[in-house]
Amino acid sequence: MLGSLNVQWGLTSEACYKSLSKSASGEVSSFKGWPKLHWFLTDNLTKPHKDWQPPPKVSEDIPAYVEYTQGKDGSTMGVTVTRSSMLCHARTLTVAANYTEGEVMVCVLDFKRELGLWHGILCSVFNGMHVIFVPYSLMKVDPASWMKMVTKYKASVAIVKSRDMHWGLLAQKDHKDINFSALRLLLVADGANPWSLTSCDAFFNAFQSKGLKSDAICPCATSVEGLTVSVRRPGRTSASATGRGILSMLGLSHGVVRVDSENSLTSLTLQDCGQVMPGAVMIVIKVDGLPYLCKTDEVGELCVCAGYTGSNYWGLQGVTSNTFQIQPLNNDGRPIGDKLYVRTGLLGFLGPGGLVFVCGSKEGLMQVSGRRHNTDDIIATVLAVEPMKFIYRGRIAVFSINVLKDERIVIVAEQRPDCSEEESFQWMSRVLQAVDSIHQVGVFCLSLVPHNYLPKTPLGGIHLHETKKRFLEGSLHPANVLMCPHTCVTNLPKPREFKPDVTPSAVHVGNIVQGARMAWAQGRELTSSDEETDNAKKHQFLTEILRWRSQSTPDHILFTMLNSKIQPQLQMTCSQLHKRAERIGCMLMEKGRLNTGDHVALIYPPGIELIAAFYGCLYVGCVPVTIRPPHPQNIATTLPTVKMIVEVSKASAILTSSMVLKLMKSK
Repeated sequence: MLGSLNVQWGLTSEACYKSLSKSASGEVSSFKGWPKLHWFLTDNLTKPHKDWQPPPKVSEDIPAYVEYTQGKDGSTMGVTVTRSSMLCHARTLTVAANYTEGEVMVCVLDFKRELGLWHGILCSVFNGMHVIFVPYSLMKVDPASWMKMVTKYKASVAIVKSRDMHWGLLAQKDHKDINFSALRLLLVADGANPWSLTSCDAFFNAFQSKGLKSDAICPCATSVEGLTVSVRRPGRTSASATGRGILSMLGLSHGVVRVDSENSLTSLTLQDCGQVMPGAVMIVIKVDGLPYLCKTDEVGELCVCAGYTGSNYWGLQGVTSNTFQIQPLNNDGRPIGDKLYVRTGLLGFLGPGGLVFVCGSKEGLMQVSGRRHNTDDIIATVLAVEPMKFIYRGRIAVFSINVLKDERIVIVAEQRPDCSEEESFQWMSRVLQAVDSIHQVGVFCLSLVPHNYLPKTPLGGIHLHETKKRFLEGSLHPANVLMCPHTCVTNLPKPREFKPDVTPSAVHVGNIVQGARMAWAQGRELTSSDEETDNAKKHQFLTEILRWRSQSTPDHILFTMLNSKIQPQLQMTCSQLHKRAERIGCMLMEKGRLNTGDHVALIYPPGIELIAAFYGCLYVGCVPVTIRPPHPQNIATTLPTVKMIVEVSKASAILTSSMVLKLMKSK
């Protein structure tokens, strides 16, 4: 993007310049994909000459700034905002938020883009406000620092994310000195996310006694293309000023709005993101295909027509016309009016009283088997399954990958450093059940990585596109993986039936009957040099090979079991494995009275006992069914799973250890 913008100069501070990586000659190393830059330090500038005048005012339609955004594929694009749009946006925000000169604002957000830029840099100058920026590095050390600033300076405006409210809640030792009586506007930047509602409610309940007013908490919806889409107005207490909806997740997955009962596990409670901005018009269009207008009970993409939106993607004319120049259509295909709208990338609907409800984004949209699921909803469900015990600081990434012509859901999470493998797999099993019961969708892969392992954005969040790239490349290196293709890949192609009776009479007017020509291929045959010898014919099965190895290389160590200190605890040679497998096979035939082809359940923890039992079954022609044993600390959940697998596999006998047997008999 910087290259297409023809950027030549980089303005920075001396401290930042010193931190840049440099070559042996002292020049700043060129970053990947960056153009050649001339660096200019702005710390110690000389005063301009007294006769200096700024250049004459240029046209209002030229770009004022370019703000970057990323597409669903991870590509970076620059949204151009003109001077007239920038000024109109500042005026509109001033009216909506009722900003006045001399107000004190505390801003926790990145002031280089989006709300941090619009409110903290542009609106503050437009209105003559005093802004206190709280850097993210300080927030990590002292999560309550922004609340202390609001109290100290009697700030009337604070701009935060629900994350900052949540971490501020946890810093309970600092709560006694907090005073929010002067705060009239608490702008929640990610109010469009489904989990922001919980943070808003909990924050209000905790600080109502500290002077926080209910009408001060104002969620908003924003996008880089449409800028501010909607915002709840501060100070309004009427019934129509705010709204909530308890909606069916199943209905939302089919793109329709359906009210659900409050206590339902499959419902999603949404809070409004306020009203449409002053002077703006909003419509809702279909997510896929041509921009047909949605019905009032349909979920679609929110589009805005206003004087303050972005004008184009810099240098990308084709993508620009499909985003910034939308003309909505009626059901009959005729255009509605002559106004052009901008796609915001937000999915939602318009409620009563002009309230805007957002239930997802196109970037986080996953279309699985014809139904829509949003990554934020899946993350909220995963976080509900005992997050503090297993997930490190709530760091989860959810995305979809294409497998067999459909999207499949992948969940990647950082696990806490003190989690054992057994605990991790128990938690992953519960996550799969939760996602299946709440969203009625299967998870293709659930992957756990060590803490602080996922790639980060500059402000410490998870870099989703880089995480997905590493997953697809195979360079993610997870600590634990649970793959469940059988639950979600339900569109496997059926084998084509062979029709040998297709004759020339079955060909009509040049159209060949489908299925007449078979798609067929064969790999090369695996052959050994002495394939025809008697020796080769003897060892065509694993059991024969093990018998032969027990005689030819009896002392060769096949398996070594390590203890918790990564030291050899137990070893097994070819001869030992053969003898032990023979004893187990003999017991199955004599004591168990089993026949060839009977199924035998092997309930062992991973180890040498399991391997010996497996070969013992093969020796006497039984079919081994390996099952993870029930966990002693969670037997109520894991024992029914063992019982179900034993019943489904129609096992005639169970082989297990005395410890597992004692555990099973206790229940």
